[in-house]
Amino acid sequence: MSEPDLKKRTKAFALRVLKLVGVLPKTTAGRTLAAQIVRFGTSVAANYRSACRAKSTADFIAKMGIVEEEADETLFWLELLEESALVSSAKLTAIKQEANELIAITIASIKTARRNRTPNSEFRIPHSELA
Repeated sequence: MSEPDLKKRTKAFALRVLKLVGVLPKTTAGRTLAAQIVRFGTSVAANYRSACRAKSTADFIAKMGIVEEEADETLFWLELLEESALVSSAKLTAIKQEANELIAITIASIKTARRNRTPNSEFRIPHSELA
């Protein structure tokens, strides 16, 4: 997947998260879960943008590690939302699948970057290598 495509996809994920939390109940549990889901779900896109501007392969790998963690934590909060029965499983299927796919893409990118890195590289990764 190309960098611009993944930028669009992570941003679309953030927008889906924002729409999802807009329909959560205004209870203590609903507000708490909404805050966490927004925090981590939008962070996936922000941190991916940051990874695209990495100064080195090591920097890229570190930033993509953050993307992986944020996507996984988003998935955790979505699972908790589902298990708390605040939202039906059917309504969460697609967004949970997208979170899992973003995690898989991120892990694959990290593995590729590790495999292709040059030791002590301090040069910015060309965009063509991020695809």
